[in-house]
Amino acid sequence: MMKNTIITVDHFQMSFSDKVVIKNLSFEVFKGETFGLLGSNGSGKTTTIRALLGLFTATSGELLIGGKKFTPDGGVTVGYLPEERGLYKKETVLDVMIYFGELKGLENPKEWSLNYLERVGIADKARDKIDKLSSGQQQKVQLGITIMNNPQLLILDEPTKGFDPVNRRLLMDIIKEVQERGATILMITHYMDEVERLCNRALLLKDGVARAYGTIDGIKKQFGGKSLDDIFVEVYGQEEGEEMSEQRGGNA
Repeated sequence: MMKNTIITVDHFQMSFSDKVVIKNLSFEVFKGETFGLLGSNGSGKTTTIRALLGLFTATSGELLIGGKKFTPDGGVTVGYLPEERGLYKKETVLDVMIYFGELKGLENPKEWSLNYLERVGIADKARDKIDKLSSGQQQKVQLGITIMNNPQLLILDEPTKGFDPVNRRLLMDIIKEVQERGATILMITHYMDEVERLCNRALLLKDGVARAYGTIDGIKKQFGGKSLDDIFVEVYGQEEGEEMSEQRGGNA
């Protein structure tokens, strides 16, 4: 493992019953960079993340964080924002954030939470129950919980899914601030402008196989200087590219 490598995926294969979903996948994520894991639904992105975090057992190969298999006390603090929200929906926003803040060892989780809620424009929802919030508002709460202890490695699965442009920009700014504090970010996204703005390098998956891997400029060069949107369409085909555009709609 290179000295500055925080994630190593080496000859990773994953099968469910007789279906192979990841095929001999290898890549690295370097400390301090923002890395984009790209691909259509079913390409293997979330499966790779779950195997990396020990939620799935790899059929073969190695997936390492900080040079070893991930454990919560393994030496690298990890914040994980899953695509599916996992909040206590019958509790209030503030109570949920304080609870997770205490679990993560924050000195003043109430103050941190109120400041964050003000920043993302939902301070008036602090005493509301989670299930009374819109999906976008719940996503803002979950992002706050994910970043509140300044994790060394931040794993974000579709962090801005369903957001309007204003709220997408707000959350991208927050992610950029986390990045500037020195955290490593592994981000799954369907938005190529997010990749352009935030990512140093990326990997494009299709059917569990890496179709492109490297710096953003290097990937563009590999495809004759095309934009990332055009590269995505070339790899997946026009029909899937249009389907992906439809999935980007939503509200906060």
